[in-house]
Amino acid sequence: MKETTAMDHEKDQAVPGLSNSLLSVKGICKTFGSNAVLKGIDLDLRSGEVIALIGGNGAGKSTLMKIIMGIYQADSGEIYVAGEKTELVNPSVALSKGIYMVPQEPMLFPNMTVEENVLMGFSESSSELKKRLSEKVKELNWNVNLQRKASTLSIAEQQLVEILRGMMREARILILDEPTSALTFDEVQSLFKVIRNFGKKGIGIIYITHRLNEVFEITTHVSIMKDGMITVNGPVSDFTKEDLVNGLLPPNLEKKTEERQEEKAFERGNLDPVLVVDNLSGYGFSHINFSLYPGEILGIAGLVGAGRTELVSTIYGRDQVLSGTVKLSGKDITGLSTRKVLEAGINYVPEDRHYQGLFKISSISANTSSALLNGPKLGRFFLNRKKEDEIAKSYADDFRTKIVGLNDEIGSLSGGNQQKVIIARSLSTSPKVVILDEPTRGIDAAARGDVYNIIHRLKRSGVAVLLVSSDMEEIEELADRAIIMFQGRITGTFSREELTQDRLTSASFGFKGEKEVSE
Repeated sequence: MKETTAMDHEKDQAVPGLSNSLLSVKGICKTFGSNAVLKGIDLDLRSGEVIALIGGNGAGKSTLMKIIMGIYQADSGEIYVAGEKTELVNPSVALSKGIYMVPQEPMLFPNMTVEENVLMGFSESSSELKKRLSEKVKELNWNVNLQRKASTLSIAEQQLVEILRGMMREARILILDEPTSALTFDEVQSLFKVIRNFGKKGIGIIYITHRLNEVFEITTHVSIMKDGMITVNGPVSDFTKEDLVNGLLPPNLEKKTEERQEEKAFERGNLDPVLVVDNLSGYGFSHINFSLYPGEILGIAGLVGAGRTELVSTIYGRDQVLSGTVKLSGKDITGLSTRKVLEAGINYVPEDRHYQGLFKISSISANTSSALLNGPKLGRFFLNRKKEDEIAKSYADDFRTKIVGLNDEIGSLSGGNQQKVIIARSLSTSPKVVILDEPTRGIDAAARGDVYNIIHRLKRSGVAVLLVSSDMEEIEELADRAIIMFQGRITGTFSREELTQDRLTSASFGFKGEKEVSE
């Protein structure tokens, strides 16, 4: 495991551009107000390399990428593209230099088609562009309807469109920000194949990810950012997964794995189920049956489009029930409004925090406590702001949420810290059941451990957890039991002892698990 040193820094400064270096950033610093976000970043990307850039939320990854893309200007430091010192004063200059970034959060024009979104900004003939786009779609082996409106696409499908945009621009330097966060296993493997082909063509890729397994599967080098600095870097072959986890943790933070390792297996005993779903059908799923018990973590796994989010959204009252029943603590809550379901004792952390989870221009404190409005904790007629701040602060401390002040707008936080606030809001209502839909999407490895500990704390306190996740590792690590969905139906149910990634993956692709569907 290689720690960067002052000698390394001086050596790099002495060689500002290497003959095979596509991109070289030297001593990049950036400060916002009194907050030093980047503190002298050095990074070299050579032809054919795939550099994994990992680090906690707020480490400065996004700021560095925005500087490389010309969105922000560095306060000091130099940038070299193909050995030539370059002033990236705006995104147009970056694009002209062959730099393209595929963002984590898709930015599409909702009323335009997929084809229009991908092809806008080109000067080539329409027929030539459409031909080249068709070839790229075939290369990816993705089933994308180019005439669909962007507003009808799922998050995963929007991600595919952004990747197609980058491919169409034939960039020499490609930045991928969490590209697999919403993709299916099959789509991920197709993307990895494309990335490997890019490497053979000499394209350099900066690959931002929180999934450490991907680092070892697809990247050639790894750099860890922490507190505005690159603290560790080198070839992937020099590292183990444990090395990377240790590199991500704050220096004085003890690992929090013991608590999970010592977690007792869930025992149903004589408990009555807190949630019973009986032959439930809705838009995107049909004939779903399961029971959830107090203190149990029930995983719901499957591919994107399997009906998982549609199922939990319907249980929560957001979508229409076509048939079947949902009972909470023996009370029929089928078809109740979201407000009534929330009051009954179910809360929900949605997959898409930007469209369903945030009040972007409201404060961190207000976002944390918004589910408690008109309740006894904050007052039914007059808002108790002192109590609101106390609640928000307690969760910010528990989650290690990186904030400056509780009155800051939540839009000022990094994506992972926003997600922490949303999870905090769902827990503030003291629910009987918490639905977590992709709760660690966009959360770094160190913060992911915090979230896992919080989920286990809920379990010990008797709260039932419905955990929807595309990450089979996450299901295997957290769930006491898991149901697998495929094309809107349950294809397998697995106990804690039966949970393996092989079984989960097989059932996710429609193969029956070794254990048939059962309670």
